[in-house]
Parts: sequence; structure tokens; C-alpha cells
Amino acid sequence: MATSAVEQLRLDLGAIAPEEADQAEVDIIASVLDFYQGDYRKAIEELLLDADFLRDQLYTASCLISHGIGRGWRPRYERL
Repeated sequence: MATSAVEQLRLDLGAIAPEEADQAEVDIIASVLDFYQGDYRKAIEELLLDADFLRDQLYTASCLISHGIGRGWRPRYERL
């Protein structure tokens, strides 16, 4: 499924008005599955590819920023 960058960053959250979005509870899992028309294997595959891509971007960014600018902060690549 080829999607544009805007479509990749957008989840269809239904007909929630922007002012109500902060108060409404959104089922992110259902939104992801809806985006992939219920194909859970494709949804998991894409989420894993996204996670791998973001780890790579985090590694690249950590190589480019100096130790001083982050005040000693170093990124973690996995959740604990």
C-alpha cells in the first residue's frame, strides 16, 4: 500500500471536532487497524518497519549532536 508522507502520519480518528479531541478517548489500535483495513499482519509489519526507521534516525541524530548540547543526555534505543 503506497501512501504519502502526510497519510503515513495521519490516523483516521473519526468525526471528532478539534476542540473535542483533547477530551475524547481515541482507540489508537482500532485507528491503526482501520487504516490497514483490518489487516493486522500488515499493520504490525509497518509498525515494526517504522520503529526500525526511527531507531536508525535516532542513532544518526545522536552521532551528529555533541555531548555538550544534550547536556550529557544520550538516547536509548529500546523502551525499558
